[in-house]
Amino acid sequence: MELSTIGWNEEARQKILLDADRALQSAVREAAETLKGSGRDEIYEFLFKKLEPQFVDFKPGPDLGNCADAVANGEVSLNG
Repeated sequence: MELSTIGWNEEARQKILLDADRALQSAVREAAETLKGSGRDEIYEFLFKKLEPQFVDFKPGPDLGNCADAVANGEVSLNG
């Protein structure tokens, strides 16, 4: 078996992505509930600190900024 061919099967990959989505949703929910009226930078920092310990080599992309903007602008619906 070549090291380069070792990887997660598709079912495991989907579970990893689902878990990551749930972690992000949970952090955004908490930010929306507790940081009303806060600015984008404070919300971004909160999300970053909440998520960083949950992932190996965490490097947020634009998604985290988009979530921070949505929370800051009151655009997050907690009903779904």
